Amino acid sequence: MTFKPPNVSTLRRDLLASFVVFLVAIPLSLGIAVASGAPVAAGLIAAVVGGIVAGLIGGSPLQVSGPAAGLTVLVAGLVQTYGWRATCTITMLAGLVQIVLGASRVARAALAVSPAVVHGMLAGVGVVIVLAQVHVVLGGSPQQSAVANLRELPGQLSQSHSHSALVAGLTVLVVLGWGRLPRSGPLRLVPGPLPAVALATALAWALDWRVPRVDLPSSLLDGWSLPVMPQGTLFGITGAVISVALVAAVESLLCSVAVDRSRPAGVPSADLDRDLLGQGAANAVSGVLGGLPITGVIVRSTANIEAGGRTRLSPILHGVWVLVLALACGPLIEQVPLAALAALLVVLGVRLADLSRVRALRHHREAPAYFVTLGGVVLFGLGEGVLLGIGVMAVLALRRLTRLSVRTEQLVPAPGDAPAPPRWHVVVEGTFTFLGVPRVARALQQIPADGSVDLDLNVDFMDHAAFDAVHRWRLAHERQGGRVDIDEVHEAWYERAVTGDMSQPAKTPPPARWWAPWSNRRRRPETELDAPEMSPANVLLNGVREYHGRTAPLVRPIMAELAMEQKPQHLFITCVDSRIVPNIITASGPGDLFINRNVGALVPRHGSRTPDDSVAATVEYAVNVLDIKTITVCGHSNCGAMAALLAGGTEVEHLEGLSRWLKHGNHSLARFLAEDQPGDEQPLARLCKINVMQQLDNLLTYPWLRERVESGDIELVGLYLDLGSATVEVFDPAGGAFVPVPDEAPRSRSLT
Repeated sequence: MTFKPPNVSTLRRDLLASFVVFLVAIPLSLGIAVASGAPVAAGLIAAVVGGIVAGLIGGSPLQVSGPAAGLTVLVAGLVQTYGWRATCTITMLAGLVQIVLGASRVARAALAVSPAVVHGMLAGVGVVIVLAQVHVVLGGSPQQSAVANLRELPGQLSQSHSHSALVAGLTVLVVLGWGRLPRSGPLRLVPGPLPAVALATALAWALDWRVPRVDLPSSLLDGWSLPVMPQGTLFGITGAVISVALVAAVESLLCSVAVDRSRPAGVPSADLDRDLLGQGAANAVSGVLGGLPITGVIVRSTANIEAGGRTRLSPILHGVWVLVLALACGPLIEQVPLAALAALLVVLGVRLADLSRVRALRHHREAPAYFVTLGGVVLFGLGEGVLLGIGVMAVLALRRLTRLSVRTEQLVPAPGDAPAPPRWHVVVEGTFTFLGVPRVARALQQIPADGSVDLDLNVDFMDHAAFDAVHRWRLAHERQGGRVDIDEVHEAWYERAVTGDMSQPAKTPPPARWWAPWSNRRRRPETELDAPEMSPANVLLNGVREYHGRTAPLVRPIMAELAMEQKPQHLFITCVDSRIVPNIITASGPGDLFINRNVGALVPRHGSRTPDDSVAATVEYAVNVLDIKTITVCGHSNCGAMAALLAGGTEVEHLEGLSRWLKHGNHSLARFLAEDQPGDEQPLARLCKINVMQQLDNLLTYPWLRERVESGDIELVGLYLDLGSATVEVFDPAGGAFVPVPDEAPRSRSLT
């Protein structure tokens, strides 16, 4: 393991980020310890160990580990069953299990747990936390289960605990109000939980309210003793150890994946196996020292990234600050009212139980697993709820293996069309196995013998029995004078079976490729050969009809998720040339690219004498509103705009608007004329590549954008598409030339 010392700029960022994360960790660590029924010091010990040990060993540099609300219910149950010291032993043993799992390199297997189950588990934990901490907010004590807390809640509400309720209410108001402050304001550098707890503590102290407060020992290790073995059955103890190990591992790995997706440029990607080793080591140490179980925490990790953390030094220093505070500021911490910490946990619990996640799960038909897991966690416990959710997901998976829909419709000729045999459209969707053969066969046999059939196989799998049934029907139908046109939307299962090439993976594209030009889509029927050509508008509308019939059903779940909000991470600036389709050359889909297209892929320089704000407006919106991470300028060969520049603009001088716009390419032309021309490259191709380099430089003329690029928040990328070979090259700033895109993704790099 190596630790590369950061430079001065990175060190400054990490110091600030570590302090911000420290401010987030203190109140949450205290609150989670109280909610778990553990000593308050256990939360601080877990925060220290999670920051230092997991920070040093873990495989995700920006992930911050510590006590997490997701384990609260599980730990509280262990404390009630085995006692606190025995729970520490279970934590230590769970850490050793995680180390074994990490060394076995099975970390990615934990990601096989469905997000529906994970989110349902977190939502259930949130509900349990809220039901328990409401009693503390009202000045009482939580019961042993969520059902008991719910049953005792009316009696708790009937009692008067005005001071505790006021402290909690003030805490909630400050937390919610703090989140509405401007993101760019200086106050947002301080996370909301800290001022909320500070104001609530100050109010309770100033008014001398007698409310329960934090009881902190004189030392973090006060009363420490060696862990004791739990008293119980071997099966129960083993189950407890495995539960803590797996739940903490899954939560950490999911957190690591989420952090990896939002990591800034230049930060190495996460090593999940190493991360599991780090979590295991941290849990083993925390258990020995008397701390809570540790896991990667998304709240603290997100705060770390937003505060500018760039290396693992940030989570390590956050653990150091927690240790210093616990040693030096114990009397101050003891002034914190328990109601304030409970209010923080209520807010956190409500956020964990956020039902907005159900929208995405509903589109994938996985909402039942979410609600079953949630209900199971609340009614029976964490382990039971997760097992119930996994069981429901297994049932749903088996059900999908038998789900098949068949739609049949007769296509009615348009008025005025020549007489033609009847045409039928049959769509088969789902998983086509022997179980669905009777249903499909029944629908196909109802089609008249002389009918022309368009059969769309929109299936994710087809077994031999299904192929044999369709193929035999097709041969019989064609022998009787009918016509069958089979179109496979996803994978060419039928085509591969007909050709006998079953050794190849099912990656053959369907005969009618959605990305092909309209003229190349499909052979025209004989009845249409003598018909007049369609108008351009009708060609366009025909494309829309094909989209509605074939593509829209496939992308509808994705588009429904994106309907209310777009979250692209890439701004793609390219030419208006009709031969360039950004989503094809980047293999991207809806919501991935924020695209600006203009003649020549030009970016007017800041303060240009020929004013034009169209491109600058796009860049401003992408950077400041959408928070994109990459700006790409993509040029191409045989660009008409560059050809016009080479000709001195004489070919387009009669087009006034275009002539004015091409003045923004004069810097590219001047750069081209000033460079030595290589003998083996055509002048136009060289200018097209130089234009991409120049537009990247033009972007840096905007001071606010240059600052973001130099800080590593935004990366600039240059691409060049050679139309003849349909290949893309990427600009290498070190060599000052375009090079082939490597087969494997390199480390992130800055192009400034």
